[in-house]
Amino acid sequence: QVQMAESGGGLVQAGGSLRLSCVASGRTLNSYWMAWFRQAPGKEREFVAKIRWSGGSTYYADSVKGRFTISRDSAKNTVYLQMNSLRPEDTAVYYCAAGSIGAPGKYSFWGQGTQVTVSS
Repeated sequence: QVQMAESGGGLVQAGGSLRLSCVASGRTLNSYWMAWFRQAPGKEREFVAKIRWSGGSTYYADSVKGRFTISRDSAKNTVYLQMNSLRPEDTAVYYCAAGSIGAPGKYSFWGQGTQVTVSS
């Protein structure tokens, strides 16, 4: 089991920034991808970004490329999502997830989510 706990959401004006954090615990993360997803009201959950814990390879959704940065701090077992140039359409509940590198695209562990609201 991997326990995940997100924090850092809030209300921000368009053009502003927020940094989300996700603390993971329960097992070593070397064989995991850590990802951020988001779900806006009335919409399906969508992929935002992911990082391979071992090696640090990153991937982003086109909608956030160049504005969001995912990173990790191995000493703190924490994944971050730095969000800059926020837009109203970024408003959503953001979830942290962990998935084994042996099961591409499958995320077995999820956090509770943190609300991000961007006002225009």
